[in-house]
Amino acid sequence: MTTSKRDYYDVLGVAKGASDEDVKKAFRKLAMEFHPDRNKREGAEEKFKEINEAYQVLSDSEKRGVYDRFGHAGVTGNGRDFEGYENFGGFGDIFEAFFGGSTRGRPNSARRGSDLQYSMTIDFEEAVFGVEHELELERTETCSSCNGSRSQGGSTPATCSNCAGAGEVRRAHQSVFGQFVQVVACNVCHGEGSIITDPCTSCRGSGRERRNRKMEVSIPGGIEEGTQVRLRGEGEQGVNGGPPGDLYVVVRIKPHKIFRREGNDIVYTLPLNIAQAALGATVTIPTLKGEAEMEIPIGTQSGQSFRLKAKGVPYLRSKRRGDQIVNVFVNTPMELTEEQKALFQKLAESFGDETKADHPPDKSIFTKIKDAFVSE
Repeated sequence: MTTSKRDYYDVLGVAKGASDEDVKKAFRKLAMEFHPDRNKREGAEEKFKEINEAYQVLSDSEKRGVYDRFGHAGVTGNGRDFEGYENFGGFGDIFEAFFGGSTRGRPNSARRGSDLQYSMTIDFEEAVFGVEHELELERTETCSSCNGSRSQGGSTPATCSNCAGAGEVRRAHQSVFGQFVQVVACNVCHGEGSIITDPCTSCRGSGRERRNRKMEVSIPGGIEEGTQVRLRGEGEQGVNGGPPGDLYVVVRIKPHKIFRREGNDIVYTLPLNIAQAALGATVTIPTLKGEAEMEIPIGTQSGQSFRLKAKGVPYLRSKRRGDQIVNVFVNTPMELTEEQKALFQKLAESFGDETKADHPPDKSIFTKIKDAFVSE
């Protein structure tokens, strides 16, 4: 062979540094063109061997690195080059990888069970403080009658006569590349190597059955809307002895009547009348843990916010808590009694020009408000 005197990149027609996908595409094209079963020209077989040898090196990152550093001397063994496609693993391996040949299936191998998802709706307070909830769902489990053996009364399966218990059969196909042998799952026993002659009547020979299950799920305090709680091994039963899947509980949270959550803070809107906002007041407000007193300073404006430390939602798996944000909303009265109208009239007269927009409010205004309400 003359490959050792030629550059492997030239053989495949790719540039040094080409991607693995480019190398694979080049090999696919050239292998189809120079395969001895398709190309009967003189030198086609030798060319095919060169292509195969080049691909063996350039498709293997370790060999390619050695070749880039040391040339052919680094990738030859015992003083000679690779022996063409014989060392590649045979024609079957090449064309299974590149031209769609079948691969051996393992239908009787152990397979993990499917995961399940369950949606649970809880109250706002339960999401804040945590709760133990019971859920009920239907899932696939090992048959309680045959314990997963699929046979009735402890009977044993019979060896499949079609594949002699191997679970697979070999099929030969003739193509332009020569004869190919495919190893496929037996169509009689479906790859299991045995046949259930006396199937369990409870599960009809499947080894699994649908059952309703009740279980407790622990919802941690501070959980957020849409969070999934994972219960390992509580999903569908595995197949052929495989492990069960997991159960994912998706948490939905009911909205609260007066609180709104922003991260780990809760927001509460506090309505005040004009007098409370102007004169200041001590008010009682609700919190997640009962009621609390709060001082409203003189001259509080509508839209002003106050923060109550550590009155919010706990952080997951932490002793820290968010805060409670109190947003003030000052109510302007729509209806007034005659006495109230007189007081507001007196107040308006005392303001004079200070009520104009270009005169910002100051403490003197609130002093006048206070005097107007308490002097009568």
